[in-house]
Amino acid sequence: MISILQALSNENIGKSVSVRGWVYRSRSVGKKSFLVIRDSTGIIQAVAEEPNLTPEDFKLASSLTVESSLEVTGTVKEDKRAPGERELLISSLKVYCRNDSFPVAKDKSEDFLLDIRHLWLRSREFTSMLKIRDTVFRSFNDYFYSRGYYQVQGPMMVSTATEGGSTLFKVPFFGQEVNLTQSSQFYLETMIFSLEKVFTVAPSFRAEKSRTWRHLTEYWHAEGEAAWYGNEEMMKEEEGMMDYIISEVTKRNAEDLERAGRDTKKLSSMKSPYQRIPYSKIIDLANEIGLTLKYGDDLGMEEERAVTKRFEKPIFVTDFPVQLKSFYHRPNPENPETVLCHDLLAPEGYGEIIGGGERIWELEVLRRKIRDFGMNEEDYYWYVDLRKYGSIPHSGFGLGLDRLVTWICGLDTIKNAIPFPRTIRRTKP
Repeated sequence: MISILQALSNENIGKSVSVRGWVYRSRSVGKKSFLVIRDSTGIIQAVAEEPNLTPEDFKLASSLTVESSLEVTGTVKEDKRAPGERELLISSLKVYCRNDSFPVAKDKSEDFLLDIRHLWLRSREFTSMLKIRDTVFRSFNDYFYSRGYYQVQGPMMVSTATEGGSTLFKVPFFGQEVNLTQSSQFYLETMIFSLEKVFTVAPSFRAEKSRTWRHLTEYWHAEGEAAWYGNEEMMKEEEGMMDYIISEVTKRNAEDLERAGRDTKKLSSMKSPYQRIPYSKIIDLANEIGLTLKYGDDLGMEEERAVTKRFEKPIFVTDFPVQLKSFYHRPNPENPETVLCHDLLAPEGYGEIIGGGERIWELEVLRRKIRDFGMNEEDYYWYVDLRKYGSIPHSGFGLGLDRLVTWICGLDTIKNAIPFPRTIRRTKP
């Protein structure tokens, strides 16, 4: 038994091979039935002819519907008209499951297709997305291992908020109430004091009541923290990561990107370095293109979309005002009204995919920021402790892997960048 990709190789022309898979398409013409069979590696056209099969097997082959599962044996021959320019002349077959009717069809509504996402994932488009997604996750890990980072894990149930109390999912916990994590950042910070450079890939949960094309309530969060790094050093680290991921995807998934309608040459051209543009300059640019923003306004989805359509590569937005970022961002010593942070915005209207920067490492500065943000220091006692005992300068980042996949694949919604999207209106299948 071999894969379809192996069956398509030149060395198997004229040989008898056996493959397993599912019917992707089928049609009958006279005394021939054509079955396009798929597996995880590709598709091949298999031909059933009466002279080569028993009447019962020919009738069975001719009756197979989309997504019926089977095993076929036959001789590989060249045929320029067939997918992959090969076809399989069937000599025998075994059917595992014959379907009456497969429910996925082009004329179905998005809600219906989301309800049967467990079946919709079999499409070639989703298969390609899943392969690209695998490369993105794998490449992220490989890059940081190569840079001397250790992979670590934080808890999913937490007692404190990272980004803000209004976006927390609260869950019962043995008579108490805890939160689902918004980020593993604080826990990664605890581990830089032993391992110095750490990363994690884990789900995060945000109870944002958003129905936009780029928001999920449960998403995959890739985060890193590094001792002794400043904001600029972290941005350079992220540039190296992005270059490596894009290089690996264009190398491993060229056919998958083509199926998604993505230009691999265009992706490959988006190499670092990326521009560093202060927030104030972005506000000016936004107003030049017709938006009406003033200094201190947040950059939302529509603002980022409008701005990033002007760029051919990702850009870093830096030097945000203090009030726009969470309490843990370190104030800029040269301009205390801003913080040493950055957002990486993907071009072509996709917007933010990474947020990062320097963390406050001075004890009294952190205490003051906690008070300024109206929070209770006792709730963050363990986070404050990190600044009491051997505190050091350090920086980190958080990458939304689903957003990265959305941009790399050129998708129009993040819901098609993850197998089972969770939004404010969807918890099934």
